[in-house]
Amino acid sequence: MKTIRLTTAQAMVRYLAVQHSERDGRVARLVPAVAGIFGHGNVAGMGQALQAAGAELPFVQARNEQSMVHMAVGYAKAMRRTATLACTSSIGPGATNMVTGAALATVNRLPVLLLPSDTYATRRQGTVLQQLEHPSAGDVSVNDCFRPVSRHFDRVTRPEALLTALPEAMRVLTSPVDAGAVTLALPQDVQSEAYDFPIALFEPRTWRIARPPAEPEALARAGAALAAARRPIIIAGGGVHYSEAQGTLASLAERLGIPVVETFAGKGAVEEDAWWALGGLGLEGNPAANATAAEADLVIAVGTRLTDFATGSHSLFQDPDVTVVAINVDGRDAHKLGALPVIGDARDTLAALEAAAVAAGAAPQEGRREAVQPRRTEWTARRSAALAGDGAEAMTQGRLIGILQEHACPGDTIVAAAGGPPGDLLKVWDATGARHCHLEFGFSCMGYEIPAALGVRLAQPDGEVIAFVGDGTYLMNPTELVTAAQEGMAITVVVSENHGFQCIRRLQVARAGQEFGNEFRARARNGDGPLQGAGLEGEYIALDLAATARGFGAQAYQARTAAEVAAALDAARAARGPVVIVVETVPHHDLPPGGVWWDVAPAEVSDDPGVRERRAAYEDDRARLQRFHG
Repeated sequence: MKTIRLTTAQAMVRYLAVQHSERDGRVARLVPAVAGIFGHGNVAGMGQALQAAGAELPFVQARNEQSMVHMAVGYAKAMRRTATLACTSSIGPGATNMVTGAALATVNRLPVLLLPSDTYATRRQGTVLQQLEHPSAGDVSVNDCFRPVSRHFDRVTRPEALLTALPEAMRVLTSPVDAGAVTLALPQDVQSEAYDFPIALFEPRTWRIARPPAEPEALARAGAALAAARRPIIIAGGGVHYSEAQGTLASLAERLGIPVVETFAGKGAVEEDAWWALGGLGLEGNPAANATAAEADLVIAVGTRLTDFATGSHSLFQDPDVTVVAINVDGRDAHKLGALPVIGDARDTLAALEAAAVAAGAAPQEGRREAVQPRRTEWTARRSAALAGDGAEAMTQGRLIGILQEHACPGDTIVAAAGGPPGDLLKVWDATGARHCHLEFGFSCMGYEIPAALGVRLAQPDGEVIAFVGDGTYLMNPTELVTAAQEGMAITVVVSENHGFQCIRRLQVARAGQEFGNEFRARARNGDGPLQGAGLEGEYIALDLAATARGFGAQAYQARTAAEVAAALDAARAARGPVVIVVETVPHHDLPPGGVWWDVAPAEVSDDPGVRERRAAYEDDRARLQRFHG
């Protein structure tokens, strides 16, 4: 057996450089680059190996370890789970900074390869810098935090462990069922240790991404259920995108006249304007979609986890005899809400379901289009009014989105993740005509948007990539603008400056009756020292977010009018690096509500009569609306 002597880190880099994925005949580099920040834990191991690899496995210098995971996840989502990035960190806080990114990836079923450094395997050094000394488990390190948020975790304590660890990591990354964070913890001494690796390990390998077929019996039952239904509806989730099922989804909806609604991850699953395309579902969905879902007697859920935002905390589907058919590659998701599970690839399963339903006698229901169309027409008019403004009022977030929509072109992608922007985009963004909408709302992670936009840009060199954020998110994590400037990545960050965490303020006022701790106000002082005052009840803090963006290497604009926003967007489209557009928007001015209940409980005990009233109303709503699907 021919061997080659390499360090663990060198072998890792050499292996990753020749891994590929394949789906439907399209081959891609599975891990085309590594993002990282170096410290004493990985500079002599992974750092040396990446430097020696050069262009075979490019390195991206990040500013924050959490951010580089978000970048990898944004890339993986844009690549439809056929590729991802690896992320290397030093030990201690560099590693634990990646835990939030790991959780986001796993919650959203998106692949990412994490390579956190770990403390010495030999232990001959004694207690080392950043080592956790667990009182009852000597082999525990801070990297064990990754276990519950990873789909696969392994600690590589010997170089030869890579012989089995690396293939298993690639299997999980390319599995439609198991995709999520894969964490290989690398003790810093082991990274630099050498071993005679079989040369065969480094032969180029292509991992085929399978399309699991659904069982014929399950398809027949689902087809019969569809044939018997009178008011069916389809919920399109992220699995529609990942399996590239948009065409078969449209075929089923068009042929059988079934309205389609979308989750956050499924936004844009409907690619063309059609009468049956109703848009966003659930708490931040629109009234037309939610009213149609409420009366459905059959819900076909495709590639969705059916979280509380989509189901209104199990209150949305009100037909007492509603049946749920769940198409999913993951059996756990396919069994939710007491569904008839159809476990298989979304694209192929939708095509097979259409055939099974037609064979069972399914046909468009008479009067279905006439019942649904007026709702859609009414909502379209309300949406247009909310996005247009009256030309005289100050800029609202809805009007800002309207301007972004007017300037969106085929091939553009808008990215949002937390706060008001993703809910508003689910509600009103028109993602047809290849004006893509990339929403991360499985983990709702503030700070995801800017690094994720970099990942999207890596995946798609053409078209605009716009990160739409509130000022709260921008303040939390703007530093990857430096990475964008360093790499010459053209992204546009549009900041809706409404002076606070305003969507949480809205929820707080609804549940507690008053605002507390969500707006960016100065403390109302009655003394000279810190924390001396009644509370954060003074004037809004005057910030210059555009100046901070310039400091991070971006072009920046402060836009106040529709014309100024439009001009800044035109300038951004021509730019070769990052551009930040800051727009002050009116606080407490929301888009029309979706009319869906959400289980957020007011305090059960309070001296405030308003809180007691809200608690009583909540308990009444919960008893009246929430139901068990079994």
